[in-house]
Amino acid sequence: MLEKTEEKKEQNAVHLLPWVTAIAMFIQSLDGTILNTSLPSIAKDMGYSPTEMHSVIVTYTLTLAMFIPLSGWLADKFGTRTMFMIAVFLFVTGSLFCALSVDLQSFNLARVLQAIGASMMVPIARLAILYQYPKSELLKTMNFITVFGLLGMVAGPSLGGFLSDNLSWHWIFLVNVPIGLIGISMAYKIMPNFKHAVGRFDFRGLVYFSLALIFITMVLELIASGRTHMMVILGLLFLSGLLSLFYYIHYKRTEKPIIDLRLLNIRTLKIGLKGSLITRLGIGGLPLLLPLMLQTSFGYSASVSGLLLLPSALSNVAVKPFMVSIIKFFGYRTVLISNTIMLGLILIVLGFVTKETPLPYYIILMVFYGAFTSIQMSAMNTITLSDLDQDTASGGNTMLVIMQQLSVSFGVSVASLVLSLFQSGIFELNTAKAFQYTFIVLAVFTILSSITFSRLSKTDGAGYM
Repeated sequence: MLEKTEEKKEQNAVHLLPWVTAIAMFIQSLDGTILNTSLPSIAKDMGYSPTEMHSVIVTYTLTLAMFIPLSGWLADKFGTRTMFMIAVFLFVTGSLFCALSVDLQSFNLARVLQAIGASMMVPIARLAILYQYPKSELLKTMNFITVFGLLGMVAGPSLGGFLSDNLSWHWIFLVNVPIGLIGISMAYKIMPNFKHAVGRFDFRGLVYFSLALIFITMVLELIASGRTHMMVILGLLFLSGLLSLFYYIHYKRTEKPIIDLRLLNIRTLKIGLKGSLITRLGIGGLPLLLPLMLQTSFGYSASVSGLLLLPSALSNVAVKPFMVSIIKFFGYRTVLISNTIMLGLILIVLGFVTKETPLPYYIILMVFYGAFTSIQMSAMNTITLSDLDQDTASGGNTMLVIMQQLSVSFGVSVASLVLSLFQSGIFELNTAKAFQYTFIVLAVFTILSSITFSRLSKTDGAGYM
């Protein structure tokens, strides 16, 4: 009788494990976007200009990129449950310190602590999913947890604007505390503590890899902020290239490098990573650009501009029950090619909206944008992981999460860079025209990713469905 009871508990834990991962994805993606509509309020309260606060977003995403490579190694070494609980605790503590911040320096330091926790939460939770479920169930499971990441990403600006206008900006961080505590409690009861044999941690590889990414992002930030000192930019590009070369040489000589580039010999992983990066370069700037355009160019409040992204979140949820059927019927290749083209067309249409455009028009656009984004993210994530096994799951999952987080940083930076070039750079267009051309450029990035996905075969990912 006791054995049956224990077996039933284990079965319930398996069914509830995706909820733990979903919570992690939700609060991480929520926190990554909730600042977009709240930065002006925070800047005003702390006595800074809104442009000075942009470093808060970049600091967070760069810290994620630096520490994500640690997540797989730590999880395999100390166990998925142990490290996940530590990660959520660090995230919650960082969120609390963010709410208590009084200046930009303390704010950035709190965001670093928060990002260290966030860098491990999602990779470890998703790794537990990969270890727990057979491939035949992964599409359905990943589809379920992805919707919460999308909800956080799209609902973040809406919630941020509402809290800033009606309460105070501090609440955009305080909301993470109860959600995070729930996640810790669920993980303690539900998540298995998977462990795998690991070698010595590749610290030198981490330094080379992380610094190369930091320098290239600094280049984007310098140009986007208008500080076009050519010698500094060329110097940073040179350092980034040099460190990338150092890492490649180090990788060739290391048995277990921090980022195992040999995994790129897995064709679906390589195509998925490349296509996802290009796609996110196009659509990654939308949560920043749309509220900014509505507020600075059209005169909408933070609450209204944020809420206009809410229909996208609702359509994300609405399309999820049909996701598996859509991919089974059309196949990954057709879905990914057609979706990137449709998302690009939506970005082009957004470039032609004006101050007189009725609100229902935005709502319709956001509904379609949310539906296509939902399909795109689920398909991209699952095809990328489709050919991984127990030996390659940790490394492939880590590469996917690094790419996702970097593309968020690059997406924001590229969007800011393009906007600044049109607005105050070499073109010097008025604000409305600058936003219009920026959306068109990002649409081109998005549509170009369809070329990458065309390299998939019609049967790729068939074992995942």
